[in-house]
Order: sequence, then structure tokens, then C-alpha cells
Amino acid sequence: MTITAHCLVKNEARFLWYSVMSVIKHVDKILLWDTGSTDETLEIINVIRKTENGKRKVEFREYGEVTPDTFAHVRQEMLDSTETDWIIMVDGDEVWWEGTIRHLLSEIKEKGDTIESIVVPTINLVGDIFHYQEPQAGKYRLAGKIGHLNLRGVNRKIPGLKSFGSHGQWGWVDGENRMIQYRDSKNILFIDAPYLHATNIPRAGNFQKEEDVPKRKMKRKYELGIPFPLDFYYPEVFFRPKPRIVPSPWEKMSISFKIRAAVETPLRKIKRRFLPGKVGY
Repeated sequence: MTITAHCLVKNEARFLWYSVMSVIKHVDKILLWDTGSTDETLEIINVIRKTENGKRKVEFREYGEVTPDTFAHVRQEMLDSTETDWIIMVDGDEVWWEGTIRHLLSEIKEKGDTIESIVVPTINLVGDIFHYQEPQAGKYRLAGKIGHLNLRGVNRKIPGLKSFGSHGQWGWVDGENRMIQYRDSKNILFIDAPYLHATNIPRAGNFQKEEDVPKRKMKRKYELGIPFPLDFYYPEVFFRPKPRIVPSPWEKMSISFKIRAAVETPLRKIKRRFLPGKVGY
């Protein structure tokens, strides 16, 4: 089984280097397309492309602006540019452990002819890299399960596979426009191979650049998360030598954030108790 990672980014300077470098040696190719970054994302991409693996594996494209309505089109172009058996989605805010990315890809290589997609759990940061969101916040419904989940591996041999929907409701569908997670559940593999997800905290080079990304401000959660234990094993890439342009991930939440989060957190917990799960795309 050959595997291409799809990485579509805009203003992801804080975590992009860690994200790409956590998977680059494990896949055959990475389609790394930028959609109009205004922070240091492009400079960081250039640094990645100069590495040994970057020269061989990264296919970069400066795509230009993408709106929520044209999001499906760019994803389709990425699919059309892919020649491998499988694709995995790797966003610029997703950082993998060596063990979990190996687990994901080993399952693809072993079972890739008999399954259609793979779903993994996520560990969602909130506030800063030292805190994570409680399990009860995981309201994502995907193929009969609910939690902090994401569909990350897709077999390109799914009949009529194509990109469909606007950003926020986008997904992969088959030739009958049926979301692939609604096909035969026996062809969906759930594995315990989580990644660290920074979707709820700032990801651009500075906070003002967050506003340049559609719907980005909506994703930031003012919430007091659960502190990781002192012996928590972070993804190995955080401890590798990095270029100077790459920001440190170890920035703590501000006092003003804590004050607002202290007010909003109880309200969020009450809302979660009665909020139905979101349909997974």
C-alpha cells in the first residue's frame, strides 16, 4: 500500500513544522498546499522543503484563497493529484506520536485491500499545550460512535470517491453521493492511534492573523481544560532540534484567558450535558 498525506493550510505557523515532521518519514508523499497564508507559514514550508525528506516527498503548491464554498473543490484537486493507494489527512494543527502514526500506517499496509477508511481518536488541546479537553466534550458522531474522533485514512478505491460539501459540512462521498462513513460499517476500522490536536488554541504566527482564516475564531475555546500529568509523554517531534523560525509549543495560557475561561467553562459543561452529538464529516 502506498500512502499520500494531504495537508491543506492557512496561517498554521505555530504547529505546522511539528505536524509535517511528525509524519513525513512515514508516508510516500505529502501534498502541502497553502491557501493564502499571511503569517510565517510559507517560510516554514520552505524550511521543510529543504530537508532531505522534504526534497523527496513534499509537493508544494501556493493555491491561493479558498472560501468555505470552494473548499470541496480544492480537496477534489488534491485527490485528483494523488496516485497512491491511500490518503491520510494531516492538518497543520495535528501532531502525531511515532507510535501512533506507525500504527495507522501499519494497519493500512496490512488491511488496506479489505477496508475503506480508518477512524482515530484525538486528544484536543485547550488553553495551551499543557491542558486537554475533557472526554465529555467529544460530541462527534462518526459511523455509530461518538467522542473525540476523526476520519483520517481513506482508500482511493472506494467507488466514485470524491470531495463534497462546504467547509464545516465537507466530507468524502462515493459515486452515489453517500458519505463514506455511511457505507458498510464493516469496512471502517477504528484504531487506538490518537494524535495531539491544537484546533482549539491559536495556530497562526500571531493572534491577529487568526482572523484571516474563515471560521478560525469560532474554533478557539475559552475553557479550563484538564492538566496533563507531569509525566505525560508528548509527541517526540516537540523535542527534536528545530529551525529558529519555528515557534516554541510551550507557551502557557495568559491570565486574561484564564479569567474568561473560568467564567465560560461551567456554562460549556452544562451545554454539553444536553447537546446532541455532531454528525461527523
